[in-house]
Amino acid sequence: MGAERVAVVTGATGVLGGAVARAFADAGTSVGVLSRSRDRVDAFVEELRSTGADACALTADVTDLAQLESARDAALERWGRIDVLVNAAGGQVPAAIVGEGSSFFDLPLDALDEVVRLNLDGTLLPIRVFGAAMIEEPFPDEGRSIVNFSSMAARRALTRAVGYGVAKAAVDNLTRWLAVELGRASRGRLRVNAVAPGFFLGEQNRALLVEPGGAPTPRGAAVLAHTPAGRFGEPDEVAGAVVWLSSAAASFVNGVVLPVDGGFDAFSGV
Repeated sequence: MGAERVAVVTGATGVLGGAVARAFADAGTSVGVLSRSRDRVDAFVEELRSTGADACALTADVTDLAQLESARDAALERWGRIDVLVNAAGGQVPAAIVGEGSSFFDLPLDALDEVVRLNLDGTLLPIRVFGAAMIEEPFPDEGRSIVNFSSMAARRALTRAVGYGVAKAAVDNLTRWLAVELGRASRGRLRVNAVAPGFFLGEQNRALLVEPGGAPTPRGAAVLAHTPAGRFGEPDEVAGAVVWLSSAAASFVNGVVLPVDGGFDAFSGV
């Protein structure tokens, strides 16, 4: 990707979103770093700029339409175009997890609403806002790309993570629907795909998967036993898949949800 390409990454101050933003910057792409935390966004942008990258801070809550519109306008004012949108914002809501000794029937409905809003609305609304600018001609030679973040929880029934799994399953369907809709409207020049990460260590799940000393918890050990690679993923491994999906090398790839999971989805456990 050349310097004329512009990517906006939501959730860019998280572990996986940050790796994606760095990968685009390393590839010479201008990067709009979007997150709701201004301090974290500014610090990350300074980090990217220190490597010579062209990066811009975009502060917005991905569930707030007005904030997203302001962020889009700032990106267009700076670069005049948006070629790639990566929806990495999202995550688990602790109150929407089925805890030890409780059941689905104990979950507060407002927590389920929150986790769906964060992951589904937090994907749909950025596409609605930034995608409106991306569908406009002229298209670059390599086309434009939207990449959403799904999860293994959308494909497999993972214990405890009911709300998160429901929300990410909706993201899968949204990805395929928009791949058809926007692909036809743009004559194949705007593609929509998703990555479905397996198990990576981040702020939200570290305590569930590893002990303070680094040994796997019982849940972490179960995950590793069902992952043929025998380890947790590295953020750069997701970032590489996202950059590929956004590149000319994937110009005929549309509507896929790509597992990046070390074989977790392929393994029956037997």
